[in-house]
Amino acid sequence: MPKHSVDFTTKVVNGLLGIDPLARFLKHQARSMMIKRAETIGVFWHEEANGLRWRHHPLESGSPQQGEVDPAWLDTLNQVQSQTLDYPAYYLRPFHAYPEGNLGWLPALEVEVAAKAVHARIWPEAGAQGDAWLRRSYHEVLKESLPIAPQQIVDLGCSVGMSTFSLQACYPQAELTGVDLSPYFLAVAQYQDEQRQRVHSELSSVHWVHAPAEDTSLPAASFDLVSACLVFHELPQVAAQQILQEARRLLKPGGHVAIMDMNPQSDTFAKMPPYVLTLLKSTEPYLDEYFLLDIPQTLQSLGFDRPQVTCNSPRHRTIVAQAI
Repeated sequence: MPKHSVDFTTKVVNGLLGIDPLARFLKHQARSMMIKRAETIGVFWHEEANGLRWRHHPLESGSPQQGEVDPAWLDTLNQVQSQTLDYPAYYLRPFHAYPEGNLGWLPALEVEVAAKAVHARIWPEAGAQGDAWLRRSYHEVLKESLPIAPQQIVDLGCSVGMSTFSLQACYPQAELTGVDLSPYFLAVAQYQDEQRQRVHSELSSVHWVHAPAEDTSLPAASFDLVSACLVFHELPQVAAQQILQEARRLLKPGGHVAIMDMNPQSDTFAKMPPYVLTLLKSTEPYLDEYFLLDIPQTLQSLGFDRPQVTCNSPRHRTIVAQAI
């Protein structure tokens, strides 16, 4: 698509999203589309999310009130939540068709089913396994790129732990730390971690940290691998650059940063119909900034060796760079 056509489409899409009633309608449409897609591939969206909401215990009596969750969730939330954290302004915007963004139970309980729905069609034959295939493709790049298996790994923007647990399966000998800004996401991650250890007692528990990825307060030069999986497309450029600086601070000499996310050069996005692009942007407020950010060049300017960029799916890329 010629550059002027892309620019024109972008302006039209952004103009539509600036009309509040239309933006709300588009977010509703985007959410409905995801739920419908999930159901068609055998991911029972509401059933799975509600099972997690009640920790797979049936409601003892009465009907649940909207927004109600198993009381045990509040205890888990208190375990992981920092009471002194100030949320950056960019994080307080709506994300993924949720008015509360990432700061609520509903988005936290629906992360996994949403990921399965969104990634179902990366490979037509994958179906509900598309998300697992995507993460496996990322790990294959890591294993080819890292000369020595990392022993200390931090997962920035770990969400509900899907990326963290898959890294743990890839590098079972490593100590894992997961960092996220949403205490609700971390509460789900903590609960899932406990459930995994009940089944697999040999697994080490993950250290969950409620903090911004751009200022984790973790010790400098303490990690062999800093991983960020499907995070950067949700960031304004200033925050993205600060997170890359933080990654450099956290890495030991010779350590690596690895970023897996949407590939702005993918034909999937270049050929995306304007209506679908509009729906996507209605749930991803910083997508334009992400597509314009030159991550490899930014990494080199921060003291990393020339990054290796690998297309690990038809619409995703993995960037790996070594601290020098």
